Amino acid sequence: MSTRTSPLKLKLPLTLWNIALALFSITGTIRTWPEMAHVLTRFGFHHSVCANTFHKEVPISSFWTWLFILSKAPELIDTVFVVLRKQKLIFLHWYHHATVLIFTWYAYADEASTGRWYCTMNYGVHAVMYSYYALRALGVRIPRQLAMCITISQIAQMVMGTFVTFYAFYAKSNGRQCDMSFSTLYAGIAIYISYFILFAQFFIASYLVPKKPKKTTEAKKT
Repeated sequence: MSTRTSPLKLKLPLTLWNIALALFSITGTIRTWPEMAHVLTRFGFHHSVCANTFHKEVPISSFWTWLFILSKAPELIDTVFVVLRKQKLIFLHWYHHATVLIFTWYAYADEASTGRWYCTMNYGVHAVMYSYYALRALGVRIPRQLAMCITISQIAQMVMGTFVTFYAFYAKSNGRQCDMSFSTLYAGIAIYISYFILFAQFFIASYLVPKKPKKTTEAKKT
């Protein structure tokens, strides 16, 4: 007799969880992006990448950056839902959650200036992503094109994250002021390149490669 348990539905807790993360991400976006826009328009791109003033001089951005770092621990509950509902736990899912938790805490301890970009981009993407998940949990039919756009936004985030980190590395290597350590830069480059590869592979497998038809349970008679 099989001891395999049936997958749990968990519709209500899953819906509430995704709504909570969506609201948190939306609020984080609203609270951090004005500082980013101000820095870009007043001081330029280099300052936005290499000055960690958002850590030390802007209380609102500093607070919401701290909340962003803390949020990476409870976001692991996403994996718990996958396991309890007996969905396929792909490498991208657990690798991303585990490494982003480690890297964000490490970069925060370093007061890395690139954190301004990491934080604001992730808040924005998660605001849309968790809103999408909440609607799906509620049973709302979402166009496939929207799911594609969310994955594309994640890939764009990885491309920009890689560019920002490479820029900081180039600036610091050439003697310009950049408020972060080389160890954080090395880790950031490795992390973002790996994320880009994995999300690109996921996009191709999910939306570009034709799906194989499901096999019937009975073999065809010859």
